[in-house]
Amino acid sequence: MARPFDGAGVSAFLRSLPAEPLLLGLGEARHFVEEFGELRNELFRYLVEHEGYRSFAIESDCLRGLVVDDHITTGAGALDDVMERGFSHGFGAPAAIRGLVRWMRAYNDEHEEKLRFFGFDGPLEYWAESPRQALTALYGLLDGPLPCTRETLDALLGPDERWTDEATVMDPSRSIGRSADARRLRVIADDLVALLDTQVPRLSAADRERAALYGRTAVGLLRYHDGMADASPARIARLSGLRDAMMAANLRAVAEHGPALVFSHNLHLQRNRSSMSLGDQPLEWWSAGAITAAHLGDRYAFLASALGTVAGRVPPPDTVEGVLSALPWDRCLVDARSLAEAVATSAPRVSHDFAYFPLDPAHLGLIDGLVFLKRVTRLG
Repeated sequence: MARPFDGAGVSAFLRSLPAEPLLLGLGEARHFVEEFGELRNELFRYLVEHEGYRSFAIESDCLRGLVVDDHITTGAGALDDVMERGFSHGFGAPAAIRGLVRWMRAYNDEHEEKLRFFGFDGPLEYWAESPRQALTALYGLLDGPLPCTRETLDALLGPDERWTDEATVMDPSRSIGRSADARRLRVIADDLVALLDTQVPRLSAADRERAALYGRTAVGLLRYHDGMADASPARIARLSGLRDAMMAANLRAVAEHGPALVFSHNLHLQRNRSSMSLGDQPLEWWSAGAITAAHLGDRYAFLASALGTVAGRVPPPDTVEGVLSALPWDRCLVDARSLAEAVATSAPRVSHDFAYFPLDPAHLGLIDGLVFLKRVTRLG
């Protein structure tokens, strides 16, 4: 059920799937593991050169990702500036992602069929950006009659600081998401998206793609800001669900350019229902992977990851990670469903690193394959 992680193993895994995936999700058990970033780059290069993949998507701001895509496809911008402005959540900092962007740009210099780069997260986490960029960019791509003047749109948006106040994470009363201005902007955003549908014939393919991105991002951000003003106990679960739903909508757009490799945390790509505890309150919502799988069926595949020894901490032998650590390879590819039968009585690993989420043996049956790294030492 396991083999070394190499090109032959990747091809065998893809041939074992019931259908060729439009989206192949590669999940990481912990952000900023350099060894895993290097494995991701190796996988994407192989997929491009041997399996016809032409798109890469990462758990980063979808609007910032346009900066990276422009650089990769046209050469616009200096690499240092692209890495700083083109990523959110610090994802532009690791050397491995810089190496991937450089490789994708070099590939496009030498090939007529271009690689594409996508961020698929919204411009948010638990706080959120202003909807200004998305709304004004969509407005600028449309022709009249428009639902309001540019001056009215600017006045309703007001200063960005009132949208991006991070204190709203803990204090819903600080949010303007249910203010009169925000409510009117939600109507305007809906009108602009509807207007876009009526003007599709006059837009180029590139403008249609960007306008659709701006539209769903504007609507999603305004919906998220409304959720931030919610003072009910369901607030965090609702926000988590809205974020993953925005991710899923972006992934469906990426699928139109498939087959694509999608890189994100296991928790966003998994098929099972996500859960966490907020004090004594259990919270649940569906992940982007679960939503995407519901839409794409067999055209979505999920490669989860697991780590063995992390910064000197060896996994107990009765955990899945402990069992896999006995394999002879430093990196391997595992048939997750066969593994589920073999480790049915394994205990979940307990993580002492808040950023590392070990495998839950109960969910192995919902994973198509598993990438295992026996030992990692370079953590960000």
